[in-house]
Amino acid sequence: MKQLNKVENIIFLMGAVMIVVGSIANVMLQPWAPYIFAMGTVAFVLMQLKQSYEGNNVVIRRLRRMVVASDLFFVITAVLMFANVNNLFGLDRLSYLQYVRNNWVVTLLIAALLQLYSNHRLGKELSEEQKKS
Repeated sequence: MKQLNKVENIIFLMGAVMIVVGSIANVMLQPWAPYIFAMGTVAFVLMQLKQSYEGNNVVIRRLRRMVVASDLFFVITAVLMFANVNNLFGLDRLSYLQYVRNNWVVTLLIAALLQLYSNHRLGKELSEEQKKS
């Protein structure tokens, strides 16, 4: 798995911190929260996509696809946060309350669970692959 250099690692960590700060601020109804979350998501996702795997291990490839899926859920969460602030999709009030309002929490939970599982397993699989080599 391709490793990030020092600057990329700092960008990756700052993106993760911005995601957490944006999430907490959005719960506290801060109007700037979606912007912080979106900037953190862009940094986090781009650095994760930069980490590629060129090997033939099927398990690691599957786990990388799970990471990409979780990145997609982070992006969807950012869009839903913006929609939560000011009815971005122009829906009537009932549809907005039913389909959009605070649903960013669900997509964030899915993204976090996918990240947690896939990164835990990736660490194990990569160490096993290094032992075999």
